[in-house]
Amino acid sequence: LRAGDLRDWNRFVEKMRLNYKMKKEFCGTYNQPFNLDFEEMENKFRSLRERILPFVTDTGERLFNAAQKGKRLLFEGAQGTFLDIDHGTYPYVTSSNTISGAACTGAGVGPGLIDHVIGIVKVYTTRVGNGPFPTEQLNETGETLRKYGGEFGATTGRPRRCGWFDGVMMRKSIQLNGLTRLALTKLDVLNHCSAINICTHYEINGKKTEVCPTSPVDFENAVPVYETMPGWTADISGCRKNSDLPPAARNYIERLKKICYDIPILLVSVGPDRSQTIEVEKM
Repeated sequence: LRAGDLRDWNRFVEKMRLNYKMKKEFCGTYNQPFNLDFEEMENKFRSLRERILPFVTDTGERLFNAAQKGKRLLFEGAQGTFLDIDHGTYPYVTSSNTISGAACTGAGVGPGLIDHVIGIVKVYTTRVGNGPFPTEQLNETGETLRKYGGEFGATTGRPRRCGWFDGVMMRKSIQLNGLTRLALTKLDVLNHCSAINICTHYEINGKKTEVCPTSPVDFENAVPVYETMPGWTADISGCRKNSDLPPAARNYIERLKKICYDIPILLVSVGPDRSQTIEVEKM
């Protein structure tokens, strides 16, 4: 069943009845309870139908026409690069594609409409749930990042795993997404770190590599190799220009840029409010 099926109510009910029958038989085969009432479902969708139909359209057609008229389009993705079902840290992934190419397939437009791909990147690394995390900090540093970064699941409240910035994974993310700009977030969280580590490469079985592992075993065995930079003690949450930042913070940003193939850094956030954003470079 798809939203467009609601246009033809009789056909929608027919397809829903077929689905209902199949699921009921499936549950019966495995002696599982099936407590859905078809009439109740039908009435629910009938009441929702008029509210939903005004928003059902050929999205790709509308977006293409808007682009033809010179309008600017913004596509926003969800979840991180390494949760991508094809290119992520399988099997610790989600059920869909999360890299930038999914914007085209999801919205129904061709890649020719995309002029810029902006990567939204925390200045440290987090992960929810299981999976490889070479720079994870199971210590006071991790607790500090979690506390001041508010790193708890929005829905479950589950604590996120926290660690240092991983340049190896970031470079792979740049390759997979074709990033043309970066927006760095939560720089203010590092106010509470006297020294800041950046992972520049891994050691796997005694060998150094700057390439992200494809084997889950290699990923689990990856030992991060760090470059340490001085932190800063000043509260940067009130900074609104790049020049307002302390030298150590500006140096950290520049180092991340170098590690990330010198991709221009568009924005840096120094707090959760919209106004707490520094425009480093123009588009």
